[in-house]
Amino acid sequence: MVPAPFPGRGAAGGIGAGPGGVRWSVTAFVCLEDRRDVQKFPMTAEGLARLEEELRQLKAEERPAVIRAIAEARAHGDLSENAEYHAAREKQSFIEGRIAELESVIPSAEVIDTSKLTGNQVRFGAHVTVVDEETDGEKTYRIVGQHEADMKKGTISISSPLAKALIGKKVGDSVEVPAPGGARVYEIASVRFV
Repeated sequence: MVPAPFPGRGAAGGIGAGPGGVRWSVTAFVCLEDRRDVQKFPMTAEGLARLEEELRQLKAEERPAVIRAIAEARAHGDLSENAEYHAAREKQSFIEGRIAELESVIPSAEVIDTSKLTGNQVRFGAHVTVVDEETDGEKTYRIVGQHEADMKKGTISISSPLAKALIGKKVGDSVEVPAPGGARVYEIASVRFV
Protein backbone atom coordinates (compact mmCIF):
# COMPACT_ATOMS: atom_id res chain seq x y z
CA MET A 1 0.00 0.00 0.00
CA VAL A 2 1.31 3.47 -0.95
CA PRO A 3 0.79 6.20 1.68
CA ALA A 4 -1.21 9.30 0.78
CA PRO A 5 1.00 12.21 -0.35
CA PHE A 6 -0.10 14.23 2.69
CA PRO A 7 -0.87 11.86 5.56
CA GLY A 8 -3.93 12.77 7.51
CA ARG A 9 -4.95 15.42 4.99
CA GLY A 10 -5.69 13.37 1.90
CA ALA A 11 -4.41 14.67 -1.42
CA ALA A 12 -5.48 18.28 -0.75
CA GLY A 13 -2.34 19.31 1.11
CA GLY A 14 -1.02 19.66 4.61
CA ILE A 15 1.87 18.34 6.65
CA GLY A 16 3.71 15.11 5.99
CA ALA A 17 6.87 13.17 6.65
CA GLY A 18 9.40 12.32 4.01
CA PRO A 19 12.21 9.77 3.94
CA GLY A 20 14.02 9.52 7.24
CA GLY A 21 11.14 11.16 9.09
CA VAL A 22 11.91 14.65 7.74
CA ARG A 23 8.78 16.76 8.17
CA TRP A 24 7.66 19.05 5.38
CA SER A 25 4.74 21.28 4.59
CA VAL A 26 3.05 22.41 1.42
CA THR A 27 3.09 25.96 2.77
CA ALA A 28 6.91 25.88 2.66
CA PHE A 29 6.74 25.40 -1.12
CA VAL A 30 4.23 28.22 -1.48
CA CYS A 31 6.44 30.61 0.57
CA LEU A 32 9.45 29.88 -1.65
CA GLU A 33 7.38 30.60 -4.73
CA ASP A 34 6.10 33.89 -3.24
CA ARG A 35 9.69 35.13 -2.77
CA ARG A 36 9.98 35.47 -6.54
CA ASP A 37 7.53 38.37 -6.44
CA VAL A 38 10.16 40.94 -5.47
CA GLN A 39 8.83 44.39 -4.72
CA LYS A 40 10.24 47.00 -7.12
CA PHE A 41 11.19 50.44 -5.83
CA PRO A 42 11.02 53.51 -8.08
CA MET A 43 14.36 55.29 -8.25
CA THR A 44 16.11 57.92 -10.31
CA ALA A 45 19.20 56.96 -12.31
CA GLU A 46 21.28 59.33 -10.14
CA GLY A 47 19.95 57.72 -6.96
CA LEU A 48 20.78 54.23 -8.20
CA ALA A 49 24.29 55.35 -9.18
CA ARG A 50 24.84 56.80 -5.67
CA LEU A 51 23.71 53.56 -4.02
CA GLU A 52 25.91 51.46 -6.32
CA GLU A 53 28.91 53.69 -5.53
CA GLU A 54 28.19 53.43 -1.80
CA LEU A 55 28.06 49.62 -2.09
CA ARG A 56 31.33 49.58 -4.05
CA GLN A 57 33.01 51.79 -1.44
CA LEU A 58 31.73 49.69 1.46
CA LYS A 59 32.97 46.45 -0.12
CA ALA A 60 36.28 47.71 -1.54
CA GLU A 61 37.38 50.19 1.13
CA GLU A 62 35.36 50.17 4.36
CA ARG A 63 35.07 46.40 4.84
CA PRO A 64 38.81 45.68 4.39
CA ALA A 65 39.71 48.65 6.63
CA VAL A 66 37.50 47.45 9.49
CA ILE A 67 38.85 43.89 9.14
CA ARG A 68 42.39 45.30 9.51
CA ALA A 69 41.26 47.37 12.53
CA ILE A 70 39.79 44.25 14.20
CA ALA A 71 42.99 42.29 13.57
CA GLU A 72 45.08 45.11 14.99
CA ALA A 73 42.85 45.43 18.07
CA ARG A 74 43.08 41.65 18.64
CA ALA A 75 46.84 41.94 18.68
CA HIS A 76 46.58 44.21 21.71
CA GLY A 77 45.52 41.28 23.89
CA ASP A 78 42.53 40.97 26.25
CA LEU A 79 39.39 41.48 24.12
CA SER A 80 36.99 41.85 27.06
CA GLU A 81 38.40 45.27 27.97
CA ASN A 82 39.60 46.32 24.53
CA ALA A 83 37.56 49.39 23.48
CA GLU A 84 39.22 49.52 20.04
CA TYR A 85 38.15 45.95 19.36
CA HIS A 86 34.53 46.56 20.42
CA ALA A 87 34.34 49.78 18.37
CA ALA A 88 35.73 48.00 15.30
CA ARG A 89 33.27 45.12 15.72
CA GLU A 90 30.38 47.57 16.04
CA LYS A 91 31.51 49.38 12.89
CA GLN A 92 31.83 46.03 11.10
CA SER A 93 28.27 45.16 12.10
CA PHE A 94 27.00 48.46 10.69
CA ILE A 95 28.95 48.00 7.43
CA GLU A 96 27.75 44.43 6.92
CA GLY A 97 24.15 45.48 7.63
CA ARG A 98 24.35 48.33 5.14
CA ILE A 99 25.92 46.05 2.50
CA ALA A 100 23.09 43.55 2.97
CA GLU A 101 20.50 46.32 2.69
CA LEU A 102 22.05 47.75 -0.48
CA GLU A 103 22.38 44.28 -2.02
CA SER A 104 18.65 43.77 -1.58
CA VAL A 105 17.59 47.28 -2.69
CA ILE A 106 19.74 47.70 -5.81
CA PRO A 107 18.36 44.67 -7.73
CA SER A 108 14.84 45.80 -6.78
CA ALA A 109 15.29 49.31 -8.18
CA GLU A 110 13.05 50.33 -11.05
CA VAL A 111 14.84 53.25 -12.69
CA ILE A 112 12.51 55.94 -13.99
CA ASP A 113 13.97 58.30 -16.59
CA THR A 114 12.77 61.67 -15.34
CA SER A 115 14.54 63.61 -18.12
CA LYS A 116 11.73 62.74 -20.55
CA LEU A 117 8.94 63.98 -18.25
CA THR A 118 7.26 67.33 -18.86
CA GLY A 119 4.17 69.22 -17.77
CA ASN A 120 2.91 71.01 -14.71
CA GLN A 121 1.49 68.00 -12.88
CA VAL A 122 3.49 66.65 -9.94
CA ARG A 123 4.93 63.18 -10.59
CA PHE A 124 7.88 61.09 -9.51
CA GLY A 125 11.13 62.95 -10.21
CA ALA A 126 9.54 66.42 -10.24
CA HIS A 127 11.21 69.42 -8.64
CA VAL A 128 8.29 71.03 -6.82
CA THR A 129 8.37 74.49 -5.25
CA VAL A 130 5.76 74.92 -2.53
CA VAL A 131 4.76 77.95 -0.50
CA ASP A 132 3.63 77.50 3.10
CA GLU A 133 0.33 79.41 3.18
CA GLU A 134 0.78 80.26 6.88
CA THR A 135 4.36 81.59 6.81
CA ASP A 136 4.81 82.37 3.08
CA GLY A 137 8.03 80.35 3.28
CA GLU A 138 9.07 78.82 -0.03
CA LYS A 139 10.86 75.49 -0.40
CA THR A 140 11.78 73.30 -3.34
CA TYR A 141 11.80 69.52 -3.11
CA ARG A 142 12.46 66.74 -5.58
CA ILE A 143 10.28 63.66 -5.28
CA VAL A 144 12.46 60.53 -5.42
CA GLY A 145 12.46 56.90 -4.31
CA GLN A 146 12.38 56.03 -0.63
CA HIS A 147 15.95 54.71 -0.63
CA GLU A 148 17.46 57.89 -2.10
CA ALA A 149 15.54 60.56 -0.17
CA ASP A 150 17.58 63.05 1.88
CA MET A 151 15.92 66.17 3.32
CA LYS A 152 19.32 67.88 3.63
CA LYS A 153 19.65 67.65 -0.16
CA GLY A 154 16.04 68.70 -0.79
CA THR A 155 14.82 65.27 -1.87
CA ILE A 156 11.75 63.65 -0.35
CA SER A 157 10.50 60.09 -0.57
CA ILE A 158 7.55 59.36 -2.80
CA SER A 159 6.02 57.64 0.23
CA SER A 160 6.34 60.71 2.49
CA PRO A 161 3.14 62.52 3.54
CA LEU A 162 4.14 65.66 1.60
CA ALA A 163 4.90 63.76 -1.62
CA LYS A 164 1.70 61.74 -1.30
CA ALA A 165 -0.28 64.98 -1.00
CA LEU A 166 1.53 66.57 -3.98
CA ILE A 167 1.39 63.68 -6.47
CA GLY A 168 -1.17 64.35 -9.21
CA LYS A 169 -1.67 68.02 -8.29
CA LYS A 170 -0.86 70.99 -10.56
CA VAL A 171 0.65 74.45 -10.22
CA GLY A 172 -1.73 76.66 -8.23
CA ASP A 173 -3.29 73.76 -6.29
CA SER A 174 -3.18 73.75 -2.50
CA VAL A 175 -2.52 70.62 -0.47
CA GLU A 176 -3.00 69.87 3.21
CA VAL A 177 -0.28 67.80 4.81
CA PRO A 178 -0.57 66.20 8.25
CA ALA A 179 2.28 67.25 10.54
CA PRO A 180 3.11 66.64 14.22
CA GLY A 181 2.21 70.25 15.14
CA GLY A 182 -1.02 70.17 13.11
CA ALA A 183 -1.88 70.13 9.43
CA ARG A 184 0.11 72.43 7.11
CA VAL A 185 -1.26 73.88 3.88
CA TYR A 186 1.04 74.41 0.91
CA GLU A 187 0.40 75.95 -2.49
CA ILE A 188 2.28 74.54 -5.47
CA ALA A 189 4.22 77.42 -7.03
CA SER A 190 6.10 75.51 -9.74
CA VAL A 191 6.79 72.05 -11.13
CA ARG A 192 9.97 71.34 -13.10
CA PHE A 193 11.52 68.21 -14.60
CA VAL A 194 15.29 68.39 -15.07
